[in-house]
Amino acid sequence: MHFLLSIFSIFALASVSQAVVGPGVVTGNVNPVADPTMCKSSSGEYFVFSTAPGIEIRTSPDRTAWTLIGVVWPNGASWTDEYTGTTNGNLWAPDCTLYYAASSFGSQNSAIFFAKSTTGMPGSWTNEGLVTSTATGATYNAIDPNLFIDGSNWYLSLGSFWSGIKLETLGSSTGKPSSSSVTSLATRTADNGAIEASVIYKVGSFYYLFSSWDICCQGTSSTYNIRVLRSSSVNGPYVDQSGVSGLNGGGTLVLASHDNVIGPGGQDLFTDVDGTVMVYHYYTSAGTFLGINLLDFSSGWPVVV
Repeated sequence: MHFLLSIFSIFALASVSQAVVGPGVVTGNVNPVADPTMCKSSSGEYFVFSTAPGIEIRTSPDRTAWTLIGVVWPNGASWTDEYTGTTNGNLWAPDCTLYYAASSFGSQNSAIFFAKSTTGMPGSWTNEGLVTSTATGATYNAIDPNLFIDGSNWYLSLGSFWSGIKLETLGSSTGKPSSSSVTSLATRTADNGAIEASVIYKVGSFYYLFSSWDICCQGTSSTYNIRVLRSSSVNGPYVDQSGVSGLNGGGTLVLASHDNVIGPGGQDLFTDVDGTVMVYHYYTSAGTFLGINLLDFSSGWPVVV
Protein backbone atom coordinates (compact mmCIF):
# COMPACT_ATOMS: atom_id res chain seq x y z
CA MET A 1 0.00 0.00 0.00
CA HIS A 2 8.07 2.90 0.32
CA PHE A 3 10.95 0.40 -0.24
CA LEU A 4 12.34 -0.55 3.14
CA LEU A 5 15.42 0.82 4.91
CA SER A 6 18.14 1.33 2.31
CA ILE A 7 15.71 2.53 -0.33
CA PHE A 8 13.75 5.02 1.77
CA SER A 9 16.12 7.76 0.64
CA ILE A 10 15.15 7.41 -3.02
CA PHE A 11 11.40 7.05 -2.67
CA ALA A 12 8.64 9.56 -1.99
CA LEU A 13 6.55 8.48 0.94
CA ALA A 14 2.21 7.34 -0.87
CA SER A 15 -18.23 10.81 3.39
CA VAL A 16 -19.84 10.94 0.03
CA SER A 17 -20.98 8.65 -2.72
CA GLN A 18 -18.56 8.55 -5.66
CA ALA A 19 -21.02 7.37 -8.28
CA VAL A 20 -19.63 9.67 -11.00
CA VAL A 21 -15.91 9.27 -10.30
CA GLY A 22 -13.88 7.10 -12.65
CA PRO A 23 -10.68 5.19 -11.88
CA GLY A 24 -8.37 7.59 -13.73
CA VAL A 25 -6.64 6.98 -17.04
CA VAL A 26 -4.24 4.05 -17.08
CA THR A 27 -2.85 2.13 -20.03
CA GLY A 28 -0.54 -0.77 -20.71
CA ASN A 29 -0.35 -3.96 -18.65
CA VAL A 30 -2.92 -3.24 -15.93
CA ASN A 31 -4.99 -6.46 -16.00
CA PRO A 32 -4.92 -8.39 -13.77
CA VAL A 33 -3.73 -6.19 -10.92
CA ALA A 34 -4.84 -6.96 -7.35
CA ASP A 35 -4.06 -5.13 -4.08
CA PRO A 36 -1.74 -2.55 -5.67
CA THR A 37 0.75 -0.36 -3.82
CA MET A 38 2.52 2.57 -5.47
CA CYS A 39 5.78 4.44 -4.90
CA LYS A 40 8.11 6.69 -6.85
CA SER A 41 11.88 6.83 -7.30
CA SER A 42 14.02 9.97 -7.07
CA SER A 43 14.35 9.81 -10.86
CA GLY A 44 10.56 10.07 -11.22
CA GLU A 45 9.85 6.44 -12.13
CA TYR A 46 6.68 5.00 -10.64
CA PHE A 47 6.45 1.46 -9.26
CA VAL A 48 3.38 -0.66 -8.55
CA PHE A 49 3.66 -3.95 -6.66
CA SER A 50 0.67 -6.28 -6.52
CA THR A 51 -0.61 -9.66 -5.35
CA ALA A 52 0.71 -12.59 -7.41
CA PRO A 53 3.10 -15.54 -7.13
CA GLY A 54 6.42 -13.80 -6.47
CA ILE A 55 4.71 -10.33 -6.24
CA GLU A 56 4.41 -8.55 -9.58
CA ILE A 57 6.31 -5.33 -10.34
CA ARG A 58 5.12 -2.71 -12.82
CA THR A 59 6.77 0.58 -13.72
CA SER A 60 5.61 3.79 -15.39
CA PRO A 61 7.29 7.05 -16.38
CA ASP A 62 4.10 9.08 -15.93
CA ARG A 63 1.66 7.21 -13.61
CA THR A 64 -0.44 6.40 -16.69
CA ALA A 65 1.32 3.92 -19.00
CA TRP A 66 2.38 0.76 -17.13
CA THR A 67 4.75 -2.07 -18.02
CA LEU A 68 5.02 -5.41 -16.20
CA ILE A 69 8.77 -5.90 -15.66
CA GLY A 70 8.80 -9.09 -13.57
CA VAL A 71 8.40 -10.23 -9.98
CA VAL A 72 10.14 -9.64 -6.67
CA TRP A 73 10.93 -13.34 -6.22
CA PRO A 74 11.60 -14.82 -9.70
CA ASN A 75 12.86 -18.04 -8.11
CA GLY A 76 9.90 -18.36 -5.76
CA ALA A 77 9.62 -17.69 -2.03
CA SER A 78 9.86 -21.13 -0.42
CA TRP A 79 9.70 -19.67 3.11
CA THR A 80 6.06 -18.75 2.47
CA ASP A 81 4.89 -22.18 1.28
CA GLU A 82 3.82 -23.37 4.74
CA TYR A 83 1.34 -20.48 4.85
CA THR A 84 0.08 -20.51 1.26
CA GLY A 85 -0.28 -24.29 1.36
CA THR A 86 1.33 -24.69 -2.05
CA THR A 87 4.61 -24.17 -3.87
CA ASN A 88 5.16 -20.59 -5.01
CA GLY A 89 1.62 -19.52 -4.16
CA ASN A 90 0.11 -16.05 -4.32
CA LEU A 91 1.75 -13.52 -2.02
CA TRP A 92 -0.83 -10.99 -0.91
CA ALA A 93 -1.26 -7.26 -0.50
CA PRO A 94 2.32 -6.03 -0.66
CA ASP A 95 3.35 -2.66 0.70
CA CYS A 96 6.14 -0.89 -1.19
CA THR A 97 8.30 -1.20 1.91
CA LEU A 98 8.17 -4.34 1.10
CA TYR A 99 5.88 -5.97 3.65
CA TYR A 100 3.65 -8.72 2.25
CA ALA A 101 1.41 -11.56 3.43
CA ALA A 102 1.27 -15.30 2.84
CA SER A 103 -1.95 -17.20 3.53
CA SER A 104 -4.91 -18.86 1.82
CA PHE A 105 -8.56 -17.84 1.64
CA GLY A 106 -10.41 -18.23 4.92
CA SER A 107 -7.32 -19.35 6.85
CA GLN A 108 -5.65 -17.89 9.95
CA ASN A 109 -2.48 -19.84 9.18
CA SER A 110 -1.05 -16.56 7.97
CA ALA A 111 2.22 -14.65 8.09
CA ILE A 112 3.67 -11.28 7.21
CA PHE A 113 7.23 -11.01 5.87
CA PHE A 114 9.37 -8.18 4.61
CA ALA A 115 12.21 -7.63 2.16
CA LYS A 116 14.48 -4.81 1.05
CA SER A 117 16.15 -3.65 -2.15
CA THR A 118 18.25 -0.72 -3.35
CA THR A 119 16.68 -0.64 -6.82
CA GLY A 120 13.24 -2.27 -6.65
CA MET A 121 14.06 -4.40 -9.68
CA PRO A 122 13.08 -8.06 -10.08
CA GLY A 123 15.49 -10.37 -8.30
CA SER A 124 17.19 -7.55 -6.36
CA TRP A 125 15.33 -8.16 -3.12
CA THR A 126 16.75 -9.61 0.10
CA ASN A 127 14.46 -11.68 2.31
CA GLU A 128 14.43 -10.17 5.83
CA GLY A 129 12.25 -12.90 7.26
CA LEU A 130 9.10 -13.29 9.33
CA VAL A 131 7.53 -10.21 10.93
CA THR A 132 4.45 -11.69 12.60
CA SER A 133 2.06 -14.60 12.17
CA THR A 134 -1.22 -16.09 13.36
CA ALA A 135 -2.58 -19.62 13.62
CA THR A 136 -6.04 -21.20 13.74
CA GLY A 137 -7.89 -19.94 16.80
CA ALA A 138 -6.20 -16.54 16.95
CA THR A 139 -8.41 -13.51 17.54
CA TYR A 140 -7.26 -11.83 14.32
CA ASN A 141 -5.55 -12.65 11.02
CA ALA A 142 -2.00 -11.58 10.09
CA ILE A 143 -2.47 -10.43 6.51
CA ASP A 144 -2.70 -7.13 4.60
CA PRO A 145 0.27 -5.31 6.16
CA ASN A 146 0.83 -1.58 5.82
CA LEU A 147 3.82 0.28 7.23
CA PHE A 148 3.22 3.74 8.68
CA ILE A 149 6.14 5.93 9.81
CA ASP A 150 5.38 8.86 12.11
CA GLY A 151 8.58 10.74 12.87
CA SER A 152 10.92 8.19 14.41
CA ASN A 153 8.08 5.78 15.23
CA TRP A 154 7.24 2.80 13.04
CA TYR A 155 3.88 1.05 13.01
CA LEU A 156 2.36 -1.84 11.11
CA SER A 157 -1.40 -2.02 10.58
CA LEU A 158 -2.77 -5.40 9.57
CA GLY A 159 -5.78 -7.65 9.82
CA SER A 160 -8.65 -9.20 7.96
CA PHE A 161 -12.09 -10.35 9.21
CA TRP A 162 -12.18 -11.99 12.67
CA SER A 163 -11.68 -9.11 15.16
CA GLY A 164 -10.61 -6.66 12.49
CA ILE A 165 -7.77 -4.20 12.03
CA LYS A 166 -4.81 -4.20 14.42
CA LEU A 167 -1.73 -2.05 15.03
CA GLU A 168 1.73 -3.24 16.07
CA THR A 169 4.75 -1.09 16.96
CA LEU A 170 7.91 -1.90 15.02
CA GLY A 171 11.54 -1.24 15.75
CA SER A 172 12.91 1.19 13.16
CA SER A 173 16.25 -0.62 13.08
CA THR A 174 14.78 -4.09 12.59
CA GLY A 175 11.46 -3.54 10.83
CA LYS A 176 9.96 -6.12 13.20
CA PRO A 177 7.69 -5.85 16.27
CA SER A 178 9.31 -4.15 19.26
CA SER A 179 6.74 -5.58 21.68
CA SER A 180 4.01 -8.20 21.83
CA SER A 181 1.30 -5.55 22.26
CA VAL A 182 -1.45 -5.47 19.62
CA THR A 183 -3.90 -2.54 19.51
CA SER A 184 -7.39 -2.87 18.00
CA LEU A 185 -8.30 -0.05 15.60
CA ALA A 186 -11.47 -1.15 13.79
CA THR A 187 -13.83 -4.08 13.65
CA ARG A 188 -17.19 -5.12 12.21
CA THR A 189 -19.87 -7.61 13.13
CA ALA A 190 -21.97 -7.02 10.01
CA ASP A 191 -21.30 -9.05 6.85
CA ASN A 192 -19.32 -11.67 8.75
CA GLY A 193 -16.86 -9.04 9.95
CA ALA A 194 -15.66 -8.20 6.45
CA ILE A 195 -12.99 -5.53 6.95
CA GLU A 196 -9.37 -5.66 5.73
CA ALA A 197 -6.64 -3.93 3.68
CA SER A 198 -5.89 -1.19 6.20
CA VAL A 199 -3.83 1.89 5.36
CA ILE A 200 -2.92 4.70 7.78
CA TYR A 201 -2.25 8.12 6.24
CA LYS A 202 -1.65 11.39 8.07
CA VAL A 203 -2.95 14.78 6.93
CA GLY A 204 -2.42 17.74 9.26
CA SER A 205 -3.16 16.67 12.82
CA PHE A 206 -5.36 13.71 11.83
CA TYR A 207 -4.53 10.08 11.19
CA TYR A 208 -6.83 8.53 8.58
CA LEU A 209 -7.48 4.79 8.61
CA PHE A 210 -8.63 3.43 5.26
CA SER A 211 -9.95 -0.10 4.86
CA SER A 212 -11.81 -2.29 2.39
CA TRP A 213 -15.20 -3.67 3.39
CA ASP A 214 -17.26 -6.61 2.21
CA ILE A 215 -16.24 -9.23 -0.37
CA CYS A 216 -13.21 -9.20 -2.64
CA CYS A 217 -12.05 -11.35 -5.50
CA GLN A 218 -15.38 -12.50 -6.97
CA GLY A 219 -15.13 -10.68 -10.27
CA THR A 220 -18.23 -8.64 -11.04
CA SER A 221 -19.95 -10.26 -8.05
CA SER A 222 -17.47 -8.53 -5.72
CA THR A 223 -18.92 -6.08 -3.21
CA TYR A 224 -15.66 -4.47 -2.05
CA ASN A 225 -15.79 -0.78 -1.13
CA ILE A 226 -13.35 1.65 0.48
CA ARG A 227 -14.09 3.28 3.86
CA VAL A 228 -12.29 5.71 6.15
CA LEU A 229 -12.03 6.66 9.82
CA ARG A 230 -9.90 9.29 11.49
CA SER A 231 -8.25 9.97 14.84
CA SER A 232 -5.97 12.51 16.52
CA SER A 233 -3.72 9.61 17.61
CA VAL A 234 -2.24 6.78 15.56
CA ASN A 235 -3.46 4.37 18.25
CA GLY A 236 -7.04 5.65 18.03
CA PRO A 237 -9.81 5.89 18.88
CA TYR A 238 -10.90 6.18 15.26
CA VAL A 239 -14.35 7.46 14.30
CA ASP A 240 -16.20 8.04 11.05
CA GLN A 241 -17.71 11.30 9.80
CA SER A 242 -20.85 10.67 11.87
CA GLY A 243 -18.83 10.03 15.01
CA VAL A 244 -19.37 6.26 15.04
CA SER A 245 -16.41 4.39 16.50
CA GLY A 246 -14.36 2.14 14.28
CA LEU A 247 -14.62 -0.44 17.05
CA ASN A 248 -18.40 -0.33 16.66
CA GLY A 249 -18.61 -0.77 12.90
CA GLY A 250 -18.05 2.86 11.89
CA GLY A 251 -16.71 3.75 8.45
CA THR A 252 -17.39 6.61 6.03
CA LEU A 253 -17.69 5.62 2.38
CA VAL A 254 -14.89 6.83 0.11
CA LEU A 255 -15.41 4.77 -3.05
CA ALA A 256 -18.00 2.15 -4.00
CA SER A 257 -19.11 0.32 -7.14
CA HIS A 258 -20.38 2.65 -9.85
CA ASP A 259 -21.00 2.45 -13.57
CA ASN A 260 -18.70 -0.32 -14.89
CA VAL A 261 -16.33 -0.09 -11.91
CA ILE A 262 -17.19 -2.99 -9.59
CA GLY A 263 -15.80 -3.73 -6.14
CA PRO A 264 -13.04 -1.12 -5.74
CA GLY A 265 -10.68 -1.94 -2.87
CA GLY A 266 -7.30 -3.29 -1.81
CA GLN A 267 -6.19 0.34 -1.71
CA ASP A 268 -2.98 2.15 -0.85
CA LEU A 269 -2.09 5.85 -0.60
CA PHE A 270 1.03 7.86 -1.27
CA THR A 271 1.99 11.50 -1.67
CA ASP A 272 2.96 12.75 -5.13
CA VAL A 273 3.72 16.24 -6.44
CA ASP A 274 0.08 16.82 -7.38
CA GLY A 275 -1.43 15.57 -4.12
CA THR A 276 -2.50 12.38 -2.39
CA VAL A 277 -2.81 9.43 -4.74
CA MET A 278 -5.06 6.46 -3.98
CA VAL A 279 -4.44 3.25 -5.92
CA TYR A 280 -6.78 0.27 -5.82
CA HIS A 281 -8.12 -2.56 -7.92
CA TYR A 282 -11.59 -2.96 -9.39
CA TYR A 283 -13.46 -5.43 -11.56
CA THR A 284 -15.18 -5.36 -14.92
CA SER A 285 -16.35 -8.21 -17.12
CA ALA A 286 -12.89 -8.04 -18.75
CA GLY A 287 -10.83 -8.60 -15.59
CA THR A 288 -9.20 -7.00 -12.55
CA PHE A 289 -7.82 -3.53 -13.22
CA LEU A 290 -5.59 -0.90 -11.65
CA GLY A 291 -7.43 2.24 -10.52
CA ILE A 292 -5.71 5.53 -9.68
CA ASN A 293 -7.37 8.67 -8.27
CA LEU A 294 -6.35 11.76 -6.35
CA LEU A 295 -7.95 12.45 -2.96
CA ASP A 296 -9.02 15.89 -1.71
CA PHE A 297 -8.82 16.34 2.07
CA SER A 298 -9.85 20.01 2.13
CA SER A 299 -13.15 19.26 3.91
CA GLY A 300 -11.35 17.26 6.59
CA TRP A 301 -12.47 14.00 5.00
CA PRO A 302 -11.10 12.42 1.81
CA VAL A 303 -13.08 12.89 -1.39
CA VAL A 304 -12.14 11.17 -4.65
CA VAL A 305 -11.42 13.59 -7.49
